[in-house]
Amino acid sequence: MATEERRNSLREKGAENRVKGKLDEVGGKVRGAWGDAVDDESQELKGKAQELKGKLRQGMGKAQQKLSEAGESDDEPEGPTP
Repeated sequence: MATEERRNSLREKGAENRVKGKLDEVGGKVRGAWGDAVDDESQELKGKAQELKGKLRQGMGKAQQKLSEAGESDDEPEGPTP
């Protein structure tokens, strides 16, 4: 039961990180575009950094979800045991 709870927790954290990562990515694109529009190089760079942070967080979320799925398949019997 504890293993299933850990998998569910990992799956939920993965989904949360994917959503938060996407929000960071979009926010970074907006911030970068704003910096470009007002000719503020600092804001452009901060936007690109925020966008990268979002992409990395999404990747981490995907990895967490994959790990939770891999744990599910480990619980299934592979075949008859001698």
